Amino acid sequence: MELDTSTHSLPVYEALASSVRLSILQLLSTRQMNVRELAKALSLSSAIMTMHVKKLEKARLITTKMAPGKGGVQKICTLSAKKIEIILPTSPGLHRKSHQTEVSVGHYTDFDLQPSCGIATVEHTIGEYNEPRYFWYPERVQAKMLWFNRGYIEYKVPNFLLDSQNPEELEITFELSTVLPFHPGNEPAGGVFSFNSIELGKWSGQKYQGTSRGIHTPAWWTDPVSQCGLLKTLRITRNGTYVDGKRISDVTLDILPIRDKQWTFRITVPEQNGSSSGITLFGRGFGNHQQDLLFHLYYTEQEA
Repeated sequence: MELDTSTHSLPVYEALASSVRLSILQLLSTRQMNVRELAKALSLSSAIMTMHVKKLEKARLITTKMAPGKGGVQKICTLSAKKIEIILPTSPGLHRKSHQTEVSVGHYTDFDLQPSCGIATVEHTIGEYNEPRYFWYPERVQAKMLWFNRGYIEYKVPNFLLDSQNPEELEITFELSTVLPFHPGNEPAGGVFSFNSIELGKWSGQKYQGTSRGIHTPAWWTDPVSQCGLLKTLRITRNGTYVDGKRISDVTLDILPIRDKQWTFRITVPEQNGSSSGITLFGRGFGNHQQDLLFHLYYTEQEA
C-alpha cells in the first residue's frame, strides 16, 4: 500500500492511530479471526470491536466476509495489507533528473493470452468477455483496465535518454491485482517481467481481492472482486532488480540495453499446475491510483 500526504490517505493514518487497532492487525497476521474472537482476545465487547473493524476495513488494511458459524452468521476478518510506503513531498534540492513516460493500459503492442480475459474503457467493456480477439479491436487504445489468465501483454516505450546523460535507475510502476474479475476463489498467480527480451525476474503475487470500492473506479463497474489493485514498483538499479524493495534477480541496469531507442516491457503469467488466477491491470479512471504504466529513467549529466 502506498500513501502520501493527500486526504485520500487519511483513513489509513486514522486507522493506525490506535493501540487496539494495531493489536488487531497483529492478531490477524497469524490467522483469520471473526469479530467475536478478536473481541475476546482483547477483552472488548463485540460492539466496540465492530467499530474498530470498520475503521480498518475502510482503510483497506483488512477485508471482511460473512460466513455461517455455530451461533449464526459471523464476520471473518483477514489482513489485506503487508507493507505501507509513505511518499512525502520532495523538496527541489532532492529532486532527481528523469525522463518520464506514461503508457496507457490499452496501448500494448503485442499479446498472446488466454481466458479468462477482458478489456474495458472507463465507459464500458470492449466486446465480449473471454474472447482474446477483442484485444485487437481499434477501441482498445482507450482501455484503462484489462485482465487475463495466462500469457503475456507487451508495451513499447520510447527512450529519450541523450548521449550526454548517464542512466542510474529505471523505475516502472503500475496498479495490479492478482485476482481476476468474477473469479473470487482462485489462488494468486505469479508474474514474470522482461525488458527487451531480458527476463528481469519472477514475482510471486499475494492474493489481493480489491473488494473495497476503488477510488477512481467508474460506477458502472459493479463486480465486487476487482475494484482496485496494489501499486507495484519495479526498480532496475546498478545492484539488481527489485519489486517493492524486495530483490527478485541479479539483473542490473548495466546488463540491459538501456540506450536502445525503443524499449519493450512485457508482463507474463506463465503456465503452471493447479488452479490460479492471472492478473488485472488498472489505469487512469480505475482503481485507487490515477495513473497508467509509468516509466521513470533517472539519470545524471556527464561533466563537460
